[in-house]
Amino acid sequence: MSSADALAVRWAGFDFGQCIMEPGGLRNPLVFGDIYKKLGRPELIADKMYRYRVLKEKYGSYGAIKEGHRDEIHSYVLDGDPAAIALFSEMEQAHLDTGAGLADALAYLKQQGIRLQVVSEMKKTLGPVGTDIVSRFLKRRGLVQFFPQLVTPQGKIDLVDETVDSRYIGFTKEEGTLYDVLAADLAEQGISPDEAVMIGDKPATDIDPAHERGFKTIQYTGFIDLGPSKADLRIESFAELKTILRGKGS
Repeated sequence: MSSADALAVRWAGFDFGQCIMEPGGLRNPLVFGDIYKKLGRPELIADKMYRYRVLKEKYGSYGAIKEGHRDEIHSYVLDGDPAAIALFSEMEQAHLDTGAGLADALAYLKQQGIRLQVVSEMKKTLGPVGTDIVSRFLKRRGLVQFFPQLVTPQGKIDLVDETVDSRYIGFTKEEGTLYDVLAADLAEQGISPDEAVMIGDKPATDIDPAHERGFKTIQYTGFIDLGPSKADLRIESFAELKTILRGKGS
C-alpha cells in the first residue's frame, strides 16, 4: 500500500492483551515457580498451577481470567496471601513483552498527529486507579508518552493525572456499548468514527463491534490469528502501520 492509499485517521485505539502486550514469555511454570521459590515454598508450585488451570476451564482462557476475574486468582489460586499476590503482579510484569515493531510504529503515529489510546476489556480493576496490570505495564515500558489514557469498562483512566471519566463504567467491548460511548466522546473532540481506527486481535471484541459502529478496523495477527473478521486490514507486525496509516491532513 502506498502512502497515498494509506488510511487517513485522527485517532487510533489499541487492544492490550495479545496486541500491545505480547504474552509469549508468560509461562505459568515460570511465574508460579518464581513466586513460590521466593516465598520458600516450592512444594506449592504444582498445586497453584493446577488451581490456575481450574479457573481456565471455568472461564475459557487465561486472558478471560485476567481481564474479568483477577480477584479469583488472588483468592482461589493464591489463597489471599498478600505476599504471593504482590509477587504474582511482579513476576507477571517481568515476563511480559511488547508486540513486534510497536515502539517505532507508535512514534510514527504520534508524529503524524494521531491521538492514541488503549481500549481494553478490563472488567475489574483491583486497588487504586492506575495500579491494574494494564496501567502498570504501560508505565513500566514507558508507553504512557503514547497512551496517556486507558479506556475500559471501569472508566476512562487518565494515567497522567489519575482521574477517571465515569461515562464508560459498565459498558463493554464485547457488547459493543463501549464503542458507543467512545464514538460520542470522540465526537465531542471533533472526530467521527470514520476518522478513527481500532486495532486488536479479537474479532468479537476488538474488530466486529467497532466496525459495525463505523470505525475503521485492523486485525493484528502477530501473536495469534483468531480467524475471519470484519477488519478493513490485517497485519502481522506493528511496523506495517507505518505504511497503512497516516494522520488525516498529513
